[in-house]
Amino acid sequence: MEHVTASEELSATLMYHVERPVFNEGYIDSELLHRKKRTPKPFQRRIAEHLRCSSEKAKSVVFGFLPILTWLPSYPLKQYLFGDIVSGISTGVMQLPQGLAYAMLAAVPPVFGLYSSFYPVLLYTFFGTSKHISIGTFAVISLMIGGVAVREAPDSMFAVNGTNASQVVDFEARDARRVEVVVALTTLVGIIQFVLGLLRFGFLAIYLTEPLVRGFTTAAAVHVSVSQIKYLLGVHTARFNGPLSVVYSLDAVFRNIASTNVVTLIIGLVCTVFLYFIKDLNERFKKKLPIPIPGEIIVVIVSTGISYGMVMSENYGVEVVGNIPTGLLPPKIPDFSVFPNLFPDAFAIAVVGFSIAISLAKTFALKHGYSVDGNQELIALGLCNFVSSFFHTFAVTASMSRSLVQESTGGHTEIAGLLASLLVLLVVVAIGFVFQPLPTTVLAAIIMVNLLGMFRQMKDIPALWRTSKIELAIWLVSFFASVLLGLDYGLVVAMGFAILTVIYRTQCPKNALLGQIPDTGLYFDVDEYEEAEECSGIKIFQSNTSIYFANSDLYVSALKAKDVELGVTREVVPGVKKQKDHVYTNGQMTENHAESESEDDFFLQRLTPIHTIVLDFTPVNFIDSVGAKTIKSVIKEFATVDVKVVLAGCSRTLLSDLRTLKFFCEPVTPDLIFPTIHDAVLHCKHSRDVPVCPDVQ
Repeated sequence: MEHVTASEELSATLMYHVERPVFNEGYIDSELLHRKKRTPKPFQRRIAEHLRCSSEKAKSVVFGFLPILTWLPSYPLKQYLFGDIVSGISTGVMQLPQGLAYAMLAAVPPVFGLYSSFYPVLLYTFFGTSKHISIGTFAVISLMIGGVAVREAPDSMFAVNGTNASQVVDFEARDARRVEVVVALTTLVGIIQFVLGLLRFGFLAIYLTEPLVRGFTTAAAVHVSVSQIKYLLGVHTARFNGPLSVVYSLDAVFRNIASTNVVTLIIGLVCTVFLYFIKDLNERFKKKLPIPIPGEIIVVIVSTGISYGMVMSENYGVEVVGNIPTGLLPPKIPDFSVFPNLFPDAFAIAVVGFSIAISLAKTFALKHGYSVDGNQELIALGLCNFVSSFFHTFAVTASMSRSLVQESTGGHTEIAGLLASLLVLLVVVAIGFVFQPLPTTVLAAIIMVNLLGMFRQMKDIPALWRTSKIELAIWLVSFFASVLLGLDYGLVVAMGFAILTVIYRTQCPKNALLGQIPDTGLYFDVDEYEEAEECSGIKIFQSNTSIYFANSDLYVSALKAKDVELGVTREVVPGVKKQKDHVYTNGQMTENHAESESEDDFFLQRLTPIHTIVLDFTPVNFIDSVGAKTIKSVIKEFATVDVKVVLAGCSRTLLSDLRTLKFFCEPVTPDLIFPTIHDAVLHCKHSRDVPVCPDVQ
């Protein structure tokens, strides 16, 4: 065996040796770099080229709008078909009970959940770019829709023989009105998503950061769980919406808990325990099971059969799904008159729905090695919601649980989703009436067990505490605001807080004095690394932020807070050469006897004068006019005490911004700008007679 000695290892180390003059921006811009000559195209020509049609451009547009054309012609039947069939059946079997259950959350009759599990899924097959997500009903979106429906069509509007909603309510008229509101809302959601997609707003989801979305969806799980307690117990209470709706809902349930239907409770608890057991079984043995055990469809079929055989609705007062009309309803134009009242809610649902779908789509795309187009996903969701709304559906998005089933059971393309939608269609057209005796407590159990994944997101709290306190704050604010204020207001508060954290990061950057690592051109924080050595007479200041109107004063304050370390002056006043205590100016010490002796003693202890400050602009991404004026003011102020301020590490984009902002005019010139800190240090070293850092070479 050969042994590699330390000296051999060192000799094999790659060496980095560059010998060049010290550059400043004046030299770089005039001698070193020469811009490419570009002749700007006339506006008319650019428009003509943009609108010009060619076969390749037309093909690109068509394939971009209909992604199915990119993979369907080359669909490998032998490799993919069987997996897509198994996946489609598994997902469809799961889609059926969830469609019925989530319709309850949306405050519409269950059959509309089946419609929403067919039309949008069918459309997404043609327009979506993801191969694995399952489009359809989803708890969070359904709950947001239900809140709008209850607000616009409350029980009190349909009270018979009085205005008190606790009296007789015309449920048929109420449900019909709520369906109209929900359909109009879905139309508006589709329009918003489609327009945002055309305007290339696919980046919109980045403003819904992951901690925000996870806190929000966990809060939604709380809302959903609380809303299902009454169905689990078989008690009748009003549905609440808005701030503190969770508190009001719990209060109403506890006030009526004495009227709990015991049979309903037993059915609900048995189904909950069974579904939890099946879910745990599927997770434990997912590698051994060819397909997940369809626990949801099992409890639906069994409970429907028992309810029908024992006539539970009449004999035991168990609330059941009720009428499910056979066949599809004819298309109908939505009620556009309610659009003005629904726009804020529609925008929130559109953004949340897209954020959930694109995050799932990107997860699966990364896992399977393909890409998804955020803008096309917006267009696809918009078309799914808009077109389907004419056929009496409510807004949809991707479902996490169904997407996992679709992918884990061998689904390769959205053919699996197409087959799932056809299975739902079969039920709607042929056997929908079979589910009429289904107890609603079973649907409540399905919903609550499916929320377990969302409640597991509570584990984020200790993880974020260890990794990022700011992201933990976003998670907690999103959660508590959404629980207490409702999902609509909670989302607004959470987004506002998330934006504030970005501002906070720029307001509270890390400030440091840098020193050189000997025999290198590298500079690091002298407070953190013992190898970093300050260069005599030169102080290098770094603030890890961009400089703009909101933090330019803070930047200057942070710089002046280093005055004691800089050894320049306790205060610099514009236009006045004012020096307090013993101040070193180009090696000459001046005195101000009016000041205290303690400060005199402090400054007398400084061993070397400071003649140059280097502002490291490497972290600065942008600067505005206020920031530029502030930096120019700093340069002038320190010049009054004969201290030179230079800039280092500016990007070409930042330099272009500085030129646009008229930054370079006397006394500030491009000669004060250096491409690296090392260039600046070498220049400042050799421009002074004072002996400085001996290791700088």
